[in-house]
Amino acid sequence: MTAVRLLAAADAPLLAAPYYRGGDPGPIVRSLAHVPELLEAAMPFIGVALGPSGIPWRTKELVIVRVSARAGCRYCVQAHTAVALDAGLTRDEILALRLAHDFRQVFTDPRERAVIAWSDAATSLTPPDPQTRAEAAEHLAEHELVELTVLAGATLMLNRLATMLELPTAPSTLARLNELALA
Repeated sequence: MTAVRLLAAADAPLLAAPYYRGGDPGPIVRSLAHVPELLEAAMPFIGVALGPSGIPWRTKELVIVRVSARAGCRYCVQAHTAVALDAGLTRDEILALRLAHDFRQVFTDPRERAVIAWSDAATSLTPPDPQTRAEAAEHLAEHELVELTVLAGATLMLNRLATMLELPTAPSTLARLNELALA
């Protein structure tokens, strides 16, 4: 059971109504609809941070799944495991991102390793260690470091929201993950 009601379209405030036009907008929107002013500010930011950009979709999912796993967010790990599969990650890669294996034994691409290490550093309250910083500088452009850091921060914000409000994972997502033993 969630900590707050997930508002249906009929119960949502008028300012939140546009988010329901395409059908069920999902638990994040349905929870934020309680505060439509916050919803209106948060969703464009989330859309830009997590949405299409110069950073490949696969790379963004490396960050989102890894940060969510390190933050212990069940909802985000489950939801983005399904997205990561669609973005081309393998089951073994996802398990490594989810802390089941050492990512350096599964990921061989130095750029992806640098992204994952940078994501790990982003979940800490201290600056990256010199090795992580050097790997990032070698494999990532400055604009990528900025965007990936903002992506990690946005993911952590959503991790806190989803965990604190105990947001439910869609049954269809859970069924898909159960088929692959990834639930």
